[in-house]
Amino acid sequence: MDVRPVRSPGPALGPLARLAPEPMKVVLNWGRRYSLWVFNFGLACCAIEFIAASMARHDFIRLGVIPFAPGPRQADLMVVSGTVTDKMAPAVKRLYEQMPEPKYVISFGACSNCGGPYWDSYTVTKGVDQIIPVDVYVPGCPPRPEALLQGVLTLQEKIANESVPGRYASPAALTSGLVAPDEDAR
Repeated sequence: MDVRPVRSPGPALGPLARLAPEPMKVVLNWGRRYSLWVFNFGLACCAIEFIAASMARHDFIRLGVIPFAPGPRQADLMVVSGTVTDKMAPAVKRLYEQMPEPKYVISFGACSNCGGPYWDSYTVTKGVDQIIPVDVYVPGCPPRPEALLQGVLTLQEKIANESVPGRYASPAALTSGLVAPDEDAR
């Protein structure tokens, strides 16, 4: 299985953030790693596999992942599963922007990774990474629940190895004709 981690840009922190002692960084990363509140943005059949991963047989709560956050403002992790259409792209971006920092994204399934079998359609976004930054890609059509568990473990390893300046480096602007740029960010 090919689960590819990707760096997600975030807002810049002040220069004093680098002065935090290393043990404090380890404790903060440990807390973030084992208390991920998930906001599932299920758009198609992959959402059923997400639900299966959260049930008793696979039980990703044992990994420190709490499924079904009340909303994006209480979530740390967004799992985008299913076909993202051009019409749905602004909603995905808006909900991602409502999540507090630090925030992470898992692209779950071929459709959210690259458009899947519908990549040739004029209405399908060719991957959710054109709209929001993605931390981990989980391939498959649909991926099995075990693949999501592996994606979560990959994300947790990435979180454990994060440094504060590395995570909050200057944001790289995502350029896509699907979503208008935020005027307040300039």
